[in-house]
Amino acid sequence: MLNHKFFESNYKKLGFFALNEDFIEEINGDLYKSYIKVLYLPEGYSITIDFKHYQTSSPSLFFINSNQYLQIDKEGKKQGYFMYYNRDFYCVQIHDAEVACDGLLFNNIFEMPMTALPEKEVLFIDGIYAQLQQEFDSPDSSQEEMIRTYLKQLIIKATRIWKIQQLGVLNDEPSKEMDFFRDFSRLVEIHFRTKHTVADYADILGVAPKTLSNKFNRLELQQPNDIIKDRIILEAKRLLGYSSLSVKEIAYQLGYEDPAYFNRLFTNKVGDTPSNFKKKYLQGKNVQLE
Repeated sequence: MLNHKFFESNYKKLGFFALNEDFIEEINGDLYKSYIKVLYLPEGYSITIDFKHYQTSSPSLFFINSNQYLQIDKEGKKQGYFMYYNRDFYCVQIHDAEVACDGLLFNNIFEMPMTALPEKEVLFIDGIYAQLQQEFDSPDSSQEEMIRTYLKQLIIKATRIWKIQQLGVLNDEPSKEMDFFRDFSRLVEIHFRTKHTVADYADILGVAPKTLSNKFNRLELQQPNDIIKDRIILEAKRLLGYSSLSVKEIAYQLGYEDPAYFNRLFTNKVGDTPSNFKKKYLQGKNVQLE
């Protein structure tokens, strides 16, 4: 591939390239599905991540985990960039959890993968990509560490901007409280298939269910029960849209022994039955393919 920069060593992989029509077709397929992905898109791009649509009105970064589904719907006029890497290449230790591979940008209670760049930060991000390009063009023995350093700078800078844009009053909370909300979000991601109630997560966190709910109420955040159920429904949508499993099989996989209860939960949350959602989604994909 022309302009495709790639590093691979001892199971560690990272690559990036400038977007064009051929690459977009590849990105929309399954080739990069297993990788963590970072998109840098100027204004005029339209993309879909996990059934939600995003449009860029200014240069923006998108951080997409390996379990998420990505579709670039419309290309803007200016050059965009796509980066992908595996956990072997970059997944920092727990003391760096906020900027880790399951950190705020990739796993948060707001389910927001987008970071719109303020004008004053665009030059900094452009500089990182220019340095990455230069590192690939003139590699030496420290190439791996330099590439990882630039990636970490990108994640740290984007995390700072994202926190200002998304967290609101949470930014004024003590770091211990911030860690609590991140821990809850991380636990939901780990256990949503088997633990469905607020009490389940309160027990793991060592607090009473009412205390857990009150923490979210105090800051006017989405209720913990809704966050848990939304994560279950998101996985159900993924399985309906991208697997051949039946609705009953999906219910069992998500920890519901009574498929009828799962049907009611999905219908109440989505406004459509699982079967109808699957049918409409597949019809929509076929229209796009044509």
